[in-house]
Amino acid sequence: MGISDWPVGEGPRDKLLLKGASSLSDAELLAVLLRVGLKGQSAVSLSREVLSHFGSLRALFSASEQQMCELKGMGPVKYAQLQAAMELSRRISKENLKRGKILSNPDLTRDYLMRQLADRAYEVFGVLLLDNQHRVIQFVELFRGTIDSASVYPREVVSLVLEKKAAAVIVCHNHPSGIAEPSQADRRITERLKHALLTIDVSLLDHIVIGDNHCVSFAERGWID
Repeated sequence: MGISDWPVGEGPRDKLLLKGASSLSDAELLAVLLRVGLKGQSAVSLSREVLSHFGSLRALFSASEQQMCELKGMGPVKYAQLQAAMELSRRISKENLKRGKILSNPDLTRDYLMRQLADRAYEVFGVLLLDNQHRVIQFVELFRGTIDSASVYPREVVSLVLEKKAAAVIVCHNHPSGIAEPSQADRRITERLKHALLTIDVSLLDHIVIGDNHCVSFAERGWID
């Protein structure tokens, strides 16, 4: 049963238009994207099954095409729809933090970095490069690792900073487990990065660890000074 087959005023799409997207449940929002379910099964019912199978929105949106298509009622078209929605979200956040923008809002920075990395099934270490007025130069995904760790080499961070002529950086990485609490290894690599960057007179402003809908700032905890 598709969204268009619902009685007027009862479907998730009508609810969205009447009350706003925030009024919908995860399953209802997903149903609006999927549009159709199966014969005898509504899009909302299918969405509930898909969410139950993957366990979370993050796991759903980071699933591979093969994993998605193994589920009855899902296929390449629905996979493409979900990937397009996720990419649009990332691009919106990139517009909000475009080149030349001054980082005067910590919440905007955290939101941007969370949108870039929160849904990844593997660990990613990224560098946000800034000029001497803390204007954005570029965000670069520098290292990728397994689901447990990523190898971070300070010399490569220094090389990137010199290439882009950055004066300050914010580094970040995600925890695929969804738990943002930094590990002792995270604290050690932060110290190494801070000292490596000081040798070229570049400031490490923060290290942000990203989990599910939450992140931890080293600067806010006083671990950068």
